[in-house]
Amino acid sequence: MQHWREEAQALTDQARATLKLHQVLLDDTLLKAPFPGVVAEVNGEIGEYVTPSPPGVATPPAVDLIDNSCLYVRAPIDEVEAARLAVGQPVRITLDAFRGRSFAGELTRIAPFVSELEKQARTVDVDVRFTPPPTDAHLLVGYSADIEVIIEQHEAVLRVPTETLLQNNKVLRYNQTRGELEVVEVEAGLGNWTWTEIRSGLDAGDRILQSLDTPGAEAGARVVPAP
Repeated sequence: MQHWREEAQALTDQARATLKLHQVLLDDTLLKAPFPGVVAEVNGEIGEYVTPSPPGVATPPAVDLIDNSCLYVRAPIDEVEAARLAVGQPVRITLDAFRGRSFAGELTRIAPFVSELEKQARTVDVDVRFTPPPTDAHLLVGYSADIEVIIEQHEAVLRVPTETLLQNNKVLRYNQTRGELEVVEVEAGLGNWTWTEIRSGLDAGDRILQSLDTPGAEAGARVVPAP
């Protein structure tokens, strides 16, 4: 009788060990997300086995999971401008999906190295977060965006569209007395892609030519101001 009990106990222990083994094997088949998010893509089919890739061979992840709880913009900055950057600087963010609108941001990370990609300029990656995240705009992961880091700014100054500047900081101003264009040299201050500060050379209310690619746009050309 004792022999039967020992044999039954051994079979029970073996069954428990087998059950535990299968539980471990089952757990290995489960993919557990490290954070809550949105499944963007599943790279696999039902019944397909996923094995680790060999060294040096990149394989796509089984599941592409997106964390949409904290959106930020990552952008390359030319290495020439990188020395002027500092964490905490204010940033203006524009999105192609929301034309004519800009969002406030803050520079939160500057990469500790310069990226050197083939056939591209050397750049430094930076991260910018929205301050605060907009509540009236539905932002999607993957939107194309542009950032403008504000290094310095001046308030209540005379400015002109940057695209109106000729070489050597000159503009074509409308001479109301003669009814023609004249070249005026100006002293430019702060500027970006959109606007340039004018410190001298123009007065508020002066009219300048904005479309420099207009045929015949040169000093001495007779013009009629647009309303």
